[in-house]
Amino acid sequence: MASKSNKMADTSATPLHASVIWAQRKDKILLTINLEDSKDATFDIKENSFHFKGKGGPEKKDYEVKLDFYSDVVPSECKYTVLERNVPCVIKKKDEGEFWPRLLKKSQKVHWLKTDFDKWKDEDDSDYEEESPMDLDQMMQNMGGMGGMGGMGGMGGMDGKEEDSPSEDSDDDNLPDLE
Repeated sequence: MASKSNKMADTSATPLHASVIWAQRKDKILLTINLEDSKDATFDIKENSFHFKGKGGPEKKDYEVKLDFYSDVVPSECKYTVLERNVPCVIKKKDEGEFWPRLLKKSQKVHWLKTDFDKWKDEDDSDYEEESPMDLDQMMQNMGGMGGMGGMGGMGGMDGKEEDSPSEDSDDDNLPDLE
């Protein structure tokens, strides 16, 4: 009887793909490579691409990230830091003020790339940061129909006046004394 040998492809030479999250501003891309305990990290940032290689994770395996950007960046002004839990990168856009519809040149969805909603800002959100904060009184007036809060019926002290006499609808008179 012939025995079958279970031959599996040798994947030790093929690097794994680290998960990546991203957000953007008018002038930069905020990229985070989620790779714990990254060692021997190398970066190659070009005008339209990003390449990261490093060892990491609990088993110290080889990981890699290759990105072809939607638009051009300025490699000389890009910054990155290797931390214990991840590798944050700030990628400077060549055309400031332009929000990209996506990170990658191709519109295909890749399972290892996700939006970083903690850092995400939309085009109209960025303008909000630059506006002066609205005065609380102005905000209350803009709410319309609410007027001033004033005192609420039956709740003494809310309108700034102390209530000396019990209100007419008080039912506290019939409660027994506590022992």
